[in-house]
Amino acid sequence: MTKIAPSRPSAPVVVGGRGRVPYTLVLAVLAVAVVAAATAGVAVGSVRLPFGEVWAIVLHRLYAPLVEPTWAPVRETIVMDVRVPRILLCGVVGAGLSVCGMALQALVRNPLADPMLLGVSSGATVGAVVVMVFNVSLLGAFSLPLAAFAGAFAALVLVYFLARTGGRMTTVRLVLSGVATAEVLSAVASYLIVTSNDPHKADSALRWMLGGLAGTTWDLVWIPAAAVLLGTGVLLGLGRPLNLLLAGEEAAAALGLNVHRFRGALFALVALMIGAIVAVSGSIGFVGLMLPHVVRLLVGADHRRALPAVALLGAAFLIAADLAARSVIAPEEIPIGILTALTGGPFFLWLMRRRAAR
Repeated sequence: MTKIAPSRPSAPVVVGGRGRVPYTLVLAVLAVAVVAAATAGVAVGSVRLPFGEVWAIVLHRLYAPLVEPTWAPVRETIVMDVRVPRILLCGVVGAGLSVCGMALQALVRNPLADPMLLGVSSGATVGAVVVMVFNVSLLGAFSLPLAAFAGAFAALVLVYFLARTGGRMTTVRLVLSGVATAEVLSAVASYLIVTSNDPHKADSALRWMLGGLAGTTWDLVWIPAAAVLLGTGVLLGLGRPLNLLLAGEEAAAALGLNVHRFRGALFALVALMIGAIVAVSGSIGFVGLMLPHVVRLLVGADHRRALPAVALLGAAFLIAADLAARSVIAPEEIPIGILTALTGGPFFLWLMRRRAAR
């Protein structure tokens, strides 16, 4: 029987392969890590709370007869109205970026691919900067996230049509179109900032571009949470086609996959997920680059096993990064995108050197 070899050695084709650690154990450890990071994220802040009290407040809010309230009302407000929404959004954003990164690396068959590669993040940045610089407030508190999503969707449409030629979308054209669009839109956002007459608005826009989750409310959690949950569910259902992409276009087509149609649909799904995420969090880079590689080392490259694991790892990682961003120079807060870049930059360089050595 003829053996079809992958066209590139960059992505390990371990469809259904076993990792070094039992899969159920990996999921259990990652779930515990998410719970521990979330508990610490809620407890630590300008007002420190005991871990037990945090859980008591949460359980009381979920079902009052479970716990008798012995805390001051202001503590319950801090936990349930300030910190819990932020921690939930951190988990959603981290999980979404990690899942999108894994899907994108299969889509373009490049282990160095990142969710910010598609130009969608830069489109969201332009929309958000326009709102902040020109003080647009037609829709109140929703003006910024909706404008950011509109910019992300416009960038998606632009990249999609630039990448398609003759009814087909190739990997090279997709990457080049995304990079070119991202550069142009980043330049537009930078121009709007430097020409702003109000330094406070320019500073707010710059901090948003660096990523952050300060000021999160319950109203901002539901839309990205729904997008990430639905998108991840769809990607789990597409685990087998994603695995086929790792074997190369010719092998995938020989096994019955319409590569060009599938690539276009997957690109649209991933870009919409990224748009919904970036609209509320700003640009947070490197999360979707690093964590898929860590998960593949643990559970293999089968997307049916790797996607749940990478979602849990992404949630735990970003919650921990947000906690560090709030704590390192407290009471000031470091934009979370700076911390992820400081972590991801060296990882990216190591990955490049490892890839070159192979």
